[in-house]
Amino acid sequence: MTERPTHGITGKTRVYGILADPIYHVKTPQVMAGVFARHGVDAALIPFHVKPGGLETLVRGLRATENIGGFIATVPHKAAMLDLCDGITDEARHIGAVNCVRREADGRMVGTMLDGIGFVVALRTVTGFEPEGKRAYVAGAGGAACAIAFALADWGVTHLTIANRTVGKAEALVERLQQVHPSISLSTDAASVADHDLVVNGTSLGMRETDATPLDFSRLSARQVVADAIMDPVMTPLLKAAEARNCRIQRGLPMLECQIELMARHMGAIA
Repeated sequence: MTERPTHGITGKTRVYGILADPIYHVKTPQVMAGVFARHGVDAALIPFHVKPGGLETLVRGLRATENIGGFIATVPHKAAMLDLCDGITDEARHIGAVNCVRREADGRMVGTMLDGIGFVVALRTVTGFEPEGKRAYVAGAGGAACAIAFALADWGVTHLTIANRTVGKAEALVERLQQVHPSISLSTDAASVADHDLVVNGTSLGMRETDATPLDFSRLSARQVVADAIMDPVMTPLLKAAEARNCRIQRGLPMLECQIELMARHMGAIA
């Protein structure tokens, strides 16, 4: 462990990144700064605003940048990162997405997916909800939703409903879940919100005021726990509707906070 300089970034500072489009909403740079400070690491995590068409070019540049230790990928780049990594973990392969990448000394990129474990740890330790034996509804079939669905399955939910505007994507995720967790009951019935103990928005719907709703809010009830993967705004339309119905809620930031040290370890920033 090296002593972090008090005068800020220098030529010795190890650089990490977060790749997103848009980028304004990310909370990772400031949360990761706290991790670096706690561990006395001379490092900084920098936001990179890159559109999907430029992602491959940026990753190619990061491969050639010797003081880059790795990066975090978020919306909408998690699925695309699968094909841009040289190696991926079993979690990333099952889920079909990558959200954290380590750059090896030779420029090789090794990806993993940590959203799911971050979500479940937050659910258990922050919200006090135990997934085992419960029924869960997940809106979305993209990177975050896939990770959350697999993590909930790993932690013993008995039923999962995957609801997505493109039904084919929901069905494809159900097929992958069935292969890894053949004993779980699975559905793609988007109208079945009321039949679940846990309701999760794993989509990006709710970041903007003009967004459509990710699920039917009128079907929420006070017995349910309602969670959102979105971090900005802190209170999404879903969470506001759930709180108005006296549901227990989980905001998006705890999912990041509960996986942030795992991200730093995967990228080699801390031991």
